[in-house]
Amino acid sequence: MERLDKVLVSQNIGSRKDCAGMIRRGEVQVNGILVKKPETKINPESDQITVGGRSLRFRRFVYLMMNKPAGVLSATRDPRASTVLDLLPEELSVKGMFPAGRLDRDTEGLLILTNDGDFAHRMLSPKKHVFKVYHAELDGPVGEEDIQAFREGVELEDMVCLPAGLELLDGQGIQVRVRICEGKFHQVKRMFQARGRRVVHLKRVRIGDLELDPALPAGGVRELTEEELSLIFR
Repeated sequence: MERLDKVLVSQNIGSRKDCAGMIRRGEVQVNGILVKKPETKINPESDQITVGGRSLRFRRFVYLMMNKPAGVLSATRDPRASTVLDLLPEELSVKGMFPAGRLDRDTEGLLILTNDGDFAHRMLSPKKHVFKVYHAELDGPVGEEDIQAFREGVELEDMVCLPAGLELLDGQGIQVRVRICEGKFHQVKRMFQARGRRVVHLKRVRIGDLELDPALPAGGVRELTEEELSLIFR
């Protein structure tokens, strides 16, 4: 059982003070009964809550797919630049949301946002072997030697990367697909840099077996279905 005002705050209805005021003014009902005490204990999982005559859909955890555009930070807040949370519509901007993993500022594509810390930890842990797939455009061609180097684990200045996949998508070896199960700082770019190449454009297209929705425009975001969530760990 949880306090009614805390439940409303968790669903981004307003601040603690705002929600308490709404309750005292008689704007909130629980199971069809008017409730005027903010401290009233309810079961948000089973009780029917209405706020201002509108039914509240309680969500303990929220999982969102975003097609992150370039130029936006994968952060919760930044005083100098826009973040992925700034792109969320009000109905999806639930308290405690954060990006599960990061994409560089100029990297685009699939990003998961959630308020579920355990889920994010499982998805990001290299031990879980949840692979991330990227499409990259390079400033010059790569070939079989580079494919083998990725397969064995590219050596960087401060680490040796876990084995990764490198696939050529065109006849020139400039458009490629990269598959890694880590997500170190600038890792994909640094791996190619170690092979003498620079990444011109980078986009994440898959996490596990979950692919970026091709109908989702840059900056677009939507909730994940239960089936899509399961694809991440399949």
